[in-house]
Amino acid sequence: MIELQDVILFLAAYLIGSIPTSVWIGRRFYATDVREHGSGNAGATNTLRTLGKKAGLVVLLIDIFKGWLAVSLAVLSTYPKGSSQLIHLEVAMAFAAIIGHIFPIYVGFKGGKGVATTMGIIIGISPIIALLCLIVFAVVLLVSHYVSLASILAVASFPFWITTVFKSHYSGFVYSWLIAFSILLPMMVIIMHRKNISRLLKRQESELNLFSKKKD
Repeated sequence: MIELQDVILFLAAYLIGSIPTSVWIGRRFYATDVREHGSGNAGATNTLRTLGKKAGLVVLLIDIFKGWLAVSLAVLSTYPKGSSQLIHLEVAMAFAAIIGHIFPIYVGFKGGKGVATTMGIIIGISPIIALLCLIVFAVVLLVSHYVSLASILAVASFPFWITTVFKSHYSGFVYSWLIAFSILLPMMVIIMHRKNISRLLKRQESELNLFSKKKD
């Protein structure tokens, strides 16, 4: 049964996820809407390419934080720690946060692709799994220099890490719910990268070298 607290926390997670970090920082400090430059994406990578490394890093950290915060707010519910009700609420709030990031209410529902916010969500659910996904991201980025490819493969590894880490902790419907979540969340992020996938296949995707000397 859905309770009033569930609805309130779900909406709170959406509003937190909707915070358009790159848009607000770009407008406030650079008089620039990042959605009108580069890839047109309101995310950390396009911010880095458009506004520089400092702005990109700030956007990245805030977007990660808001994903973590959205999920962590579930502890304000009356559900016991580790209970199936709390896990279900955390998953629902995770989806609310990522939907908010992709379709932010504050700036006309045109947001980012959700990679950094997804990382924050995974940190809130399991720091160990977040670290494993981060390792996948770092290795792929260092080898390929494609942020999009690194992001896709990192989130695609999420279901594997969920089954590896949580298999001995949960069973039955709760475990199935977590597995479904671990598949649906990456699917949303991958769908948002469909243009990147097309460019990767055509070998037209832009590379990113973090050690290049560009504007700060």
